[in-house]
Amino acid sequence: MRFSSFAVESGGVAAAGGQGSEVRVWGESDVLVVSAPLPGVLRVRLLPEARANSLGFPRAPVKRSFAVRPDLPAGLTLNAADLDDELLVIGAGLSFRLDRVSGAWQVLTGSGASARVLVSAPVWGGEAPTQRPALDAERFNLRRSRLNLDAPEGAAFLGFGERVGPIDKRGMHLTFWNTDCFPHHTETDPLYVSVPFTTVLHEGRAHGVFVDEPWRMEADVARAHPHELRWASAGPELDVYVLSGPRPADVLRRYADLTGYAPMPPLWALGAGQSRWGYRTAQDLRDVIQGYRDRNLPLDSVYVDIDYMDAYKVWTVQRANFPDLRAFVREAGAQGVKLVPIIDPGVKVEAGYDVYEEAVRGDHLVRTARGDVLVGEVWPDPAVFPDFTRPEVVNWWAGRHRFFADAGIQGQWNDMNEPACFSLREPRETEGKTLPYDARHGNRPHLEVHNAYANGMSEASRAGYAKFSPQVRPWILTRAGYAGIQRHATVWTGDNTATWSHLSLSLPMIQGLGLSGIPFAGADVGGFGGDTTGELLARWYQAAVGYAFLRNHSALGTADQEPWRFGDTFTDVIRAALNLRYRLLPHLYTLAQAATRTALPVMRPLALHWPADEDAVREDTQYLLGEGLMVAPVLRAGHRRRLVYLPAGRWAEVFNLSEFGAVHTGGQHVVANAPLHTLPMYLRAGEAIPVTEPAPHTTSARWERLSWLVHAGPAGFIGQLFEDAGDGPAAGRLTRLVGERQGTRLVIRREAEGDAPAFEQREALHILGLSHVREVQGAASFAYEDGVLRLTLPARWQTVTLNLDEEDDDTVPTDALPID
Repeated sequence: MRFSSFAVESGGVAAAGGQGSEVRVWGESDVLVVSAPLPGVLRVRLLPEARANSLGFPRAPVKRSFAVRPDLPAGLTLNAADLDDELLVIGAGLSFRLDRVSGAWQVLTGSGASARVLVSAPVWGGEAPTQRPALDAERFNLRRSRLNLDAPEGAAFLGFGERVGPIDKRGMHLTFWNTDCFPHHTETDPLYVSVPFTTVLHEGRAHGVFVDEPWRMEADVARAHPHELRWASAGPELDVYVLSGPRPADVLRRYADLTGYAPMPPLWALGAGQSRWGYRTAQDLRDVIQGYRDRNLPLDSVYVDIDYMDAYKVWTVQRANFPDLRAFVREAGAQGVKLVPIIDPGVKVEAGYDVYEEAVRGDHLVRTARGDVLVGEVWPDPAVFPDFTRPEVVNWWAGRHRFFADAGIQGQWNDMNEPACFSLREPRETEGKTLPYDARHGNRPHLEVHNAYANGMSEASRAGYAKFSPQVRPWILTRAGYAGIQRHATVWTGDNTATWSHLSLSLPMIQGLGLSGIPFAGADVGGFGGDTTGELLARWYQAAVGYAFLRNHSALGTADQEPWRFGDTFTDVIRAALNLRYRLLPHLYTLAQAATRTALPVMRPLALHWPADEDAVREDTQYLLGEGLMVAPVLRAGHRRRLVYLPAGRWAEVFNLSEFGAVHTGGQHVVANAPLHTLPMYLRAGEAIPVTEPAPHTTSARWERLSWLVHAGPAGFIGQLFEDAGDGPAAGRLTRLVGERQGTRLVIRREAEGDAPAFEQREALHILGLSHVREVQGAASFAYEDGVLRLTLPARWQTVTLNLDEEDDDTVPTDALPID
């Protein structure tokens, strides 16, 4: 393809001097538009066969994105230069080079001799003929627009939304089409969440590629063509964002700058949750809560599935089973437990049912290609579907949340929102259990907006609580989503199964979602489908200590899997895992708050912080909480030890956060002994994490008893703690614990910024990695035993100074004592 003309524009008007906010290039049939929405981000909008597909050729039609945040500021200034057969565009710290004869293009860091190629596209185009293809039931071109990018040897490709398989997706063929698949397996593709965004790691450096197309799309990640990443979309164009690094964390931050940051969850949502499809009555839930309390098991929430509805009608309650929903919410709340009900998008067709009548009267429903209201079947039969791609429908659905808000409910889980549809009144061409390709959302086909359907539903949920319960932080959980879903909801990995393979699969799936810009994600503990076992459930609870949220959930007809169902031995192990989770809440809550600012996920893959370490990049059976706390759960039946990879640094064994052992030099694999009651954990030198005491449920994120677990490194250490009310919009306080080494002196400072009401806080330090301490100044008391220095600190302390006998060697005896 040859690009014979170009224009540099600002606000749609041609600018002089080669400067403007947009550079548009076109030839006989194709259009390419370059812009820079943010520093470090270039947008390359490719419109093959634009003359046939757009009445405004050579101008590109206005495009609405479901992913890009709506308050994105105006684009940055670009400088364009015509260099014979090459066009050079510079801006946002990047440069774009286009061969105007072949159409090949590149995005590079900078523009000088040291510029490095991030993305190289030797071929792009479409399969469309010269006339616009008909979009009807007889013809759907699912690979209409194509883009090939170079995939250098050794480069790893992370993310792509919700995926099975290893964390590096190189060698896989991926389909972006949200699908209700039960049960899914270790080879299933696609799943529920489509995010066409990948972080590419090559030679220790990172950059990102985000193709903002909700249309059905495929990506061949160097599988059929080993040196190419090939995209193919059913839509008429490909809207590509290239995000510079050089660290993976930089790529995630730029992606969140573009698509939005996740909001802060309430503290209670980080506590333990219990759910089951089959809790039919308020008494069932009372029995579950009592079961937890009688056995001294922490619990913060119970989830109720479709059983609570009247004939599966959303925004209704079966009064015989829940005679007074508001009273039950108050009753559970008095025991520290929140109720989280399910909501599905399918609306039952029933005369006199107010939700249905409003939907019809307001023209809020998806229609067929002929213009009739589309009728299908989900749990209600027949059912119709709100069109969440339209703002007026989002506003209407948000208004329905008054029903929950008035009952005192503070969160919900949005299910079946791919959208799932079991059958259609008038059969049409579909892909999976969903709506037909040619269903209409306003004037847009379902083939275009299918993947974004759940975003509007979750946006409506968050808007509803903001309107009717502004004093709380709503907890919104979603099964499906598209890029940008993190602005509205937390994701869970859908209907997994009670198998060891799915326990193992949960870690790369959650980590992959984190690398797709979704920092809060989790999987159903114990498995949704099938019958779990005591050992599997116990090991799953251990692995889930670092899930962004923790919920035990199972399907109707499966064996009961509440923590006490398998005997005292397993109940004791699960109780210990839950207590460990609650001890970690100060650290997890701090990571959650950091995610709202940095986009770094709560559960982090090693690749995020060690992108140049090939072993770390491909390790997905363990994870990090922050940068320095490693969790390595046992993921196989009957295993009592496992191999653990430790990246660069020095790592102290802190199993169960209470069993301290040897310090290991990083860059190697070590064997961890892990009997059933043991969760292998390692703390990196230079790190400090805040922990508290176990509790029956959460209260406030201002912990009256706080301990810092510290592994002092050669230069000292650093740790952070975020505290606030745990809910609502109140301001918080960020505390930094800083230890600086000066020869044989270690000065520890506590630095706080932000507001927090005065409260009595008992604080202690437990420090690993020091030799014998000669003198301590500023502590209320201290003891040095078996390699652990334990300090009790006075109220409102600021500085503690340690005088050591000699330079330390970072050695901790293997018989060190646990934290009190």
